[in-house]
Amino acid sequence: MDLQNTDQSRESISSLTRKNVETIAELEKAANLHRSPTDKMAEAISRFVGSMLFVYLHLLWFGAWIAVGTLPGIPDSWRVDPFPFTFLTFVVSLEAIFLSTFILISQNHEERLARRRNHLDLQINLLSEQENSQMLKMLEEIQEHLQIKSNSIARLLKEDARPEELISQIEDVIEDKDGPKNATE
Repeated sequence: MDLQNTDQSRESISSLTRKNVETIAELEKAANLHRSPTDKMAEAISRFVGSMLFVYLHLLWFGAWIAVGTLPGIPDSWRVDPFPFTFLTFVVSLEAIFLSTFILISQNHEERLARRRNHLDLQINLLSEQENSQMLKMLEEIQEHLQIKSNSIARLLKEDARPEELISQIEDVIEDKDGPKNATE
């Protein structure tokens, strides 16, 4: 009988987590649908730049460029950019500027998504804390009704958390550990 209940519990937990994963996937899909064409292009370029194909193509490109510019037996008409490869340096510098811009655009989008996820996590955590506080209050009332001695820690935990006080405590600890945040303090 217990084995059957455990299997049913696993199935319900599995279906619950699957539902949660699907919900988050839908939220991600909705966020991606609202991306601008520029964001989509920057993401595609960033994905390509972060691939080994990009590395291989650059190895081939640089190798061919350097070979054409330095190997003996290559006609002078093919030597567009002889050593020290000034034009190659120019092209690579321009490429670096544009690629870093595309990567920053992509990272900005990811940062916005991360900020949204963090806000969602915070809201869910605050709701969970409020629910837990209410449950502790109810349990204390049951203890009082049954005349069971109450635990002092449980009394403290039933109080609602105050995020503004927690932030102040975090700032105090971080400031004490890292020193003043700027020279004027």
